[in-house]
Formats: sequence, structure tokens, C-alpha cells
Amino acid sequence: MRFRRSAPIAIIVAIVLVVTGAAFISNRLFSGMTDAVEADQFRVMGAIVETAIRDAENKALARAELLADLPTVQKLMGAGDRMGLEAELSNMFTNQKARHGVDQAQFHIPPATSFLRLHDPATFGDDLTPFRPLVVAVNRERVPLKGASVARNGPAIFGVSPVFDAAGKHLGSVEIGIAYGPLMAALKTAYGVDLGLFVEEAVLKQYAQGIDPERMGEENRIGRFIRFEATNAQLIAELAGAQDISVVNEPVRYVREAQGLTRGVLLLPVNSSSGTPLGVIAATMDFSASRAAVNRSLIWQSVITLVAILALSGFVLVVLRGFLIRPLQVLGERFEAVGAGEPLTPIAGAETFPSEMQPFITLYDKVRSRRGDAGKASS
Repeated sequence: MRFRRSAPIAIIVAIVLVVTGAAFISNRLFSGMTDAVEADQFRVMGAIVETAIRDAENKALARAELLADLPTVQKLMGAGDRMGLEAELSNMFTNQKARHGVDQAQFHIPPATSFLRLHDPATFGDDLTPFRPLVVAVNRERVPLKGASVARNGPAIFGVSPVFDAAGKHLGSVEIGIAYGPLMAALKTAYGVDLGLFVEEAVLKQYAQGIDPERMGEENRIGRFIRFEATNAQLIAELAGAQDISVVNEPVRYVREAQGLTRGVLLLPVNSSSGTPLGVIAATMDFSASRAAVNRSLIWQSVITLVAILALSGFVLVVLRGFLIRPLQVLGERFEAVGAGEPLTPIAGAETFPSEMQPFITLYDKVRSRRGDAGKASS
């Protein structure tokens, strides 16, 4: 093994290992920061959707309670005047549907019989007990409640309030249902979140007899679910497949490529007020910026690592050869000449050698001087 060859190689290998290791750790730290950013994006996305749904529940309940407190409503409902109630409130319902996404408005008589549907006045008298536990609970407990339900005209976010007459007699209940479609469209406009609502097909077939049959078409069937609403049907279809939404008992997060972009997907379970699973909401946002930052960072770290390895390796080679290897080589050659009895010549540039080597230069000069004196004496 020769020092002049092995030492630089060993040091350069060490440089490569240390610089590469530091770059790897830096990349992992940056990736961890990116993961944290995306986790925050998921939390924000979930908060946006959940807050919007809670607000819709509160608005639906506020409208229901407002109707329940109207003396005219109490009087007409107490008299069983269905046509009068429709005439009184039909314009109000039309305006609320056009401006605020109110999709359903219905009055019930205990325990849960439809008295009047403002969105479908021709259909009444049917028993809602098997599939509207929210209405049953309101008429049983006589307290206002809110939550998601699948009604005859489809899923919606409901607020249900009991109705009492002026004397405090319980007459029944009134509900307001806010559709998911306008709510999801508003979230997309405000926050850039695309959403899809998937509802159990069996639930829709059994209870939502009044929905448009086209909604139940094959193009909307995703496993056992029907894609009932979507702000971008093609995008949601790419991001939320049958296996993805098959079991969603709690929020599910993942990242997936779709339409040339990296998108974060959040799946949220939709349950009735009694906890019965009704479906899934899929929400997605563009995560391309954070992923692009990771890729840019990886490229720059690779370039910097390569430059650092080349620069440090070059510096080490210059220092080793100029200050250590070359002086050692010269000294080695001179002392080999001493051992071989060859003529000894002065070391050119010896004054530039490191101070640690000066004693060897002095020793060499003494040997050369003595050999020169011995040669003069013999002659």
C-alpha cells in the first residue's frame, strides 16, 4: 500500500460518505416538513367541509324554528289546512330554494306522517317512521334536532323543529332540508375544493322514491354507492373508486395523481343523526405545489452535493500533494539515495516543506555534508 495513492482515496471516500449522508438527512428533514404541510392542508380541508356542514345544519334548523313559530303556520297546521299552508308558504320556499339551496321543506303530523311537502305538494300522507328517525325523535321528544338524512326526494342536511299552537299543544313538526349540491359548489368557488357525495344505493332505492331516475344510472354507480353529487364528476371518479370508499368509518387521507396533478383526497363518513351510515363525502385539493417543492429541493440538493464533493475532493488533493505527499516523496527518494550510496544533491525548495519535516531535511543535509567531507579527505 502506497500512502500517496491510498490516503487521497480514503479521504475522498470519507468526503463522499459524509456529504451524501448530510444531504440525505437534509432531504429527509425537508420531506418531513412537506409531510407536515400536507397534513395541515388535510386538516384545513376537513375543517372547511365539516364547518360548512355544521353551518348548513344550523341554517336549516333556524329556518325550521322560524316557520314553527309563525302564528299563521300554527293556525293552518292545527286546522289541518294543507292547501292553505301551501298557499301561504310556496313563494317563500321558491325564493329560499333559488337563493339559499333549500331543497326540501316538509310538515309532519305525529309520529312521522307527511302532512305537506312544499317541494312536492302532490305527495303526502306517507309514513316516514321506517327511514326518518330524526323526524320520529323530534315528535317524540318535542325538541329541535338536526343532521343528515335520506328523504323521499334524496339526501339533504336537515333541521327539524316541533310545532306547537298558541296554547302549547303539540301539532307536529316542520323540517328544512339544504341540498348538498349548492353547498359543494359554493365550497369549490370559495376554497378550490372539489367534492363528491356518495350515497348507499340500497338506501336510495328503498327510501328516495322521488329522485330523478337518471341519478341511479350506471355511470354514477361506484361499487355499492351512487355518486349523487359532484363538483367535477370525472375528477372525483379518478380519485375515489369503489375500493377507496367501500369502508370509511372515520376520515381517510391519501395522495393520488389525477389529470396531471398531485391531489390530496379526504374521505369523510356521512351518518344519520342516529349513527346509521348513509354514504361518504370525498374532498380533494391540489397538492402539486408542495410535491413540486420536494422535487425541486431534491434536484438542488443533488447538485449541491455533487459540487461539494468535487470541490472538497479537489481541495484535499491539492493540499495533500502540495504539503504532504510531494515532500514525503522527495524525502523518500533522497534517503533511498543515502542508503544506496548514490550521489546526494541539495533538496530544491526545502524551505517550503512543512516545519514538521524540517528535522529530516536537516538530517539529510548533515549526511550529505559528512559524505562530502569524507570524499574530500579520501582524495
